[in-house]
Amino acid sequence: MIREPHDLAARLGLNVPREQWPQGRVLAEYAGAGFRWVQFHAPPRPVLREPAQRREHARALRALLDPTGLRLVLHAPDDLSAGTPEGDRIIEALLDYAAEAGAELLAYHALNFPDLGGREAKLVRERAAQEEQSLAHLLRRAQTLDVTVALENLAPVFAGTRRLSHDPLAVRDLVRRLDEPAAGMLLDLGHLHVTAEGARESEAEIAAACAPDVVLFHVHDNFGARRHDVQAPGVDPLRLDLHLAPGAGTLAWPRLAEVAGRHTAPLLLEVQPQHRPVLWELQATTAALLTPAAEERLAA
Repeated sequence: MIREPHDLAARLGLNVPREQWPQGRVLAEYAGAGFRWVQFHAPPRPVLREPAQRREHARALRALLDPTGLRLVLHAPDDLSAGTPEGDRIIEALLDYAAEAGAELLAYHALNFPDLGGREAKLVRERAAQEEQSLAHLLRRAQTLDVTVALENLAPVFAGTRRLSHDPLAVRDLVRRLDEPAAGMLLDLGHLHVTAEGARESEAEIAAACAPDVVLFHVHDNFGARRHDVQAPGVDPLRLDLHLAPGAGTLAWPRLAEVAGRHTAPLLLEVQPQHRPVLWELQATTAALLTPAAEERLAA
């Protein structure tokens, strides 16, 4: 039998696939398999813009979760960025939705702008500064609503694209500059594996450097920057951000367990449905992979 420390097991969560609204029995199965957190994606902008629809949707989500005891992470729309009048209005509405639904954490794609050189670099810097200025204001509202905004490091889906958010340390530094109680970092371990390997950097060292600012982890696997001809059945031959189950790729789990496994932040699995084993196996395997070596020896 695979055993894991109680505190680590209590930190594990699972993502509900985008645009799905599961039946209560499905969420009960999440809880029954040992998951304690669940992540839902926010409804689309038209719903968020309308206060009555926003409240109705958020209250329905809360009613769905209440019988399960699952704690809620809400994921903002992937392409939503603060720093424009429309973007700021949507984030304000999203914070209201999160509070109504009882979400403790809001995952947000920070610095999601192209990393350009030359004359365009100045425009990108200006856009990032606008985002930062807006976030400082929005985070104060998030604090009053008791919602923590977790700023996520991203990774290219396919090779050849580069965005500011692909640098985890840049996201961490943004969190530190904001210096707001309602701000923290969402360290996505799968994304870190892609970008660190692509830059020939140590993912364990980067994770350790980010750890003091982390309030949430996203957990999934892939084949890194795919510098070698690594193939697997049912897996896109070129895609980098694969969202495989932990252990199905090449991420160095023993090294990252020393950071993520010893942390206190939730560990939210983002695994594509076609790559998920049965829930109890997914939970137990992930807990085992994230158990630091010293604790593993004590449990033996």
